[in-house]
Amino acid sequence: MNRRIVLASRPDGEPRPENFRIEEAPLPVPAEGEALVRNLYLSIDPYMRGRMMAVKSYARHVELGEVMVGQTVGEVIASRANGLAPGDKVLTSLGWQLYGTAKQAELFRVDPARAPLTYYLGALGMPGMTAWFGLREIGQPGPGETVVVSAASGAVGSVVGQLAKSMGCRAVGIAGGPEKCAWVREGLGFDACVDYRAGNLYEDLRAACPDGVHVHFENVGGVVLDTVLRLMNPFSRLVLCGLVSDYNATEPYGLKNIRAVLVNRIRMQGMIVFDWADRYGEALAGLAALHDAGRLKVRESIVDGLERAPEALIGLLRGRNFGKQLVRLA
Repeated sequence: MNRRIVLASRPDGEPRPENFRIEEAPLPVPAEGEALVRNLYLSIDPYMRGRMMAVKSYARHVELGEVMVGQTVGEVIASRANGLAPGDKVLTSLGWQLYGTAKQAELFRVDPARAPLTYYLGALGMPGMTAWFGLREIGQPGPGETVVVSAASGAVGSVVGQLAKSMGCRAVGIAGGPEKCAWVREGLGFDACVDYRAGNLYEDLRAACPDGVHVHFENVGGVVLDTVLRLMNPFSRLVLCGLVSDYNATEPYGLKNIRAVLVNRIRMQGMIVFDWADRYGEALAGLAALHDAGRLKVRESIVDGLERAPEALIGLLRGRNFGKQLVRLA
């Protein structure tokens, strides 16, 4: 039997455990051109909160009673797909369940000898590719410029800062709490990290960015974004990747400093990694090269058991995770 978690109800504000339901179902059988995969790890990401709502977005929402969406890495246990054999490790999007079938085009073989399987859900996966294309294609920082990234200890932000350093930039992070800030500076090699919970965000950020902000990579929104806008330079670039502070809000935060976009001619663009799907190989090659050279550091928060996936998502949206949030299923 397969165990899975489905969306039981739509949240009003913060998700609650009762919005999810654990079910058992017969083990799926692969059709021609498909493989049956035993999921080993499940990725937990902020976008999942948006998929729980029946609103227009860049991707289809989860219907009530459907398996919650999510990327997984797992092991092929039966295959009717050419080029895939039992034992192969694959990346796919089977969601919150222990087993699933996927078509050959939806299965991407990964190499556990090159990096831990979990890295293909983080720094070498969608979060890393989001950082790669968002910074390089939209942010376009030049050597010596200051790059600020919010949620700097998270799966995307941690990679953004390391990429900025590899491009010769000054990297400044924003994170919650002294422990996260210390790791961003000492573990990841950022030039500075500001604790937004310390109560002096503007003054601390201004001190960390004496030349202003040339590129800002935004994952949080709300007060954090409003504050950074005050420090952005003329013709700077703003990569709008996430607004996690708003995801549970019943009333969205209203920006107070949006005038800075006009006055400083800031170029602001939303970032959805799917727009670069035809170039994922390029990003993986670049990120893997940094990893192989020891220049891509990773930290993970892992909980055990499918039943803890709702808890992991709720904690992620509260900022409780440290690094990439994962659920170990096997």
